[in-house]
Amino acid sequence: KARAVALAIGTIAAAASLALPGAAVAQQKGAAAGKGEQFFPVLVYRTGAYGPNGTPWANGYVDYLKLVNAQGGINGVKITYEECETAYDTAKSVECYERLKSRPNAAVFQPLSTGATFAITDKAPTDKIPIITAGYGRSESVEGEVFPWNFPLAGTYWTAADVLVQHLGKQNGGLDKLKGKKIALIYHDSPYGKEPIPLLTERSKLHGFQLTTIPVTHPGVEQKAAWLQIRQQRPDYVFLWGWGVMNSTAIREAVATGFPRDKMYGGWWSGAEPDVIPVGADAKGYNAMAFQHGAGRAKVHEDILKLLHAKGQGTGPADEVGQVLYTRGLISAMFAVEGVRQAQLRYGARPLTGEEVRYGLENLNIDQKRIDALGLTGVIRPLATNCRDHEGSRYARVHTWDGSKWNFSSDWFESDAQIIKPMIKEFSTRYAAEKKITRRSCEAEIAAAAKAAPAAAPATAPAKAAAPAAKK
Repeated sequence: KARAVALAIGTIAAAASLALPGAAVAQQKGAAAGKGEQFFPVLVYRTGAYGPNGTPWANGYVDYLKLVNAQGGINGVKITYEECETAYDTAKSVECYERLKSRPNAAVFQPLSTGATFAITDKAPTDKIPIITAGYGRSESVEGEVFPWNFPLAGTYWTAADVLVQHLGKQNGGLDKLKGKKIALIYHDSPYGKEPIPLLTERSKLHGFQLTTIPVTHPGVEQKAAWLQIRQQRPDYVFLWGWGVMNSTAIREAVATGFPRDKMYGGWWSGAEPDVIPVGADAKGYNAMAFQHGAGRAKVHEDILKLLHAKGQGTGPADEVGQVLYTRGLISAMFAVEGVRQAQLRYGARPLTGEEVRYGLENLNIDQKRIDALGLTGVIRPLATNCRDHEGSRYARVHTWDGSKWNFSSDWFESDAQIIKPMIKEFSTRYAAEKKITRRSCEAEIAAAAKAAPAAAPATAPAKAAAPAAKK
């Protein structure tokens, strides 16, 4: 069904698209100004308890925007951006959002905070600027009929938690072997930390493992009580859903408690260099989810070093390029740029409104050929979105810290749609009822676009080319 919807949307997009001008000649930053500027608001937190983790993400994000400009812009359209410091505070994030949303041609917001995402989600339909939450945010916002402005691209917390359970099942010889096991979730007591609980609860019912949830108060430097529970309950595994200093504190407490690091598994925001390096040799053996990518350098990193850092234009230290959170920020920026690029196929190579960019994000098709062209071979998997699926890809794997670097320690896993799709339906329906949202009809939109498409571009899209909409 999803594939049929995607094919229908792709056909309509092709029929309605405008021809792009020839490929832009590679040029240095500023030389693409003739086609105008596309503004990217950049919400960051370089200060406070979460600064050590927020900073590399921000550096990767901004470096990618700079790289695109150094390579000629987005089909000749120059990128401009402005950072706004949030200190990982929801109120400050909303202030930044309100200040930057009115800038001309604001493309997309990326809050890098699940709490801020909850707040901004309510504003997006009115302001008509999309929100990318790559690897975070509301898990049910995969459903584009209820959340047309939210794009949890490449993985939600339900995807992460589901893959983690699948991995443990494989480690134990099958998911049925998890029956009777005890798993403790130590989580940041915030909307972020609570996100995986419904999925883990559902999996615990299916497989018979005992789930204990242990909240840790912001910012997570005091965990004695939490680890006393671990000492008393003696779980088989500990899942860590932390952020910032909470992660390294948890690993230190595991050492003090005598809990083996190879039985600890972090979410993908608890598996980066700032989480393990402060702990030293004691962090060896610690596992975490990888948001598709791990650490290491691909061609895109080498391009950044050559075109930016070698010329003194890099955002942070050069040795940070290729680290986990740096690459996470880079990928997040890439998604935004590719959304603009995709929207230009329909609206032309010019600065776009947020509403126009939303169309591009809903019709992304980052296939392997495009991944290779972006210099991201081996870093991410193909991703394709449509009206009903704003996630586009739901694969993840595990990596393990060997004392000096991260190494992949599992195969790829895809989250189980049979478990997650009913949850998405339940939670998105509940959200729509609470917010009194009139649900979109993707089928109706596809049909309307199909009816209009022949008149818009009869030479490229004869009426018979439109694929029928899938029945739900």
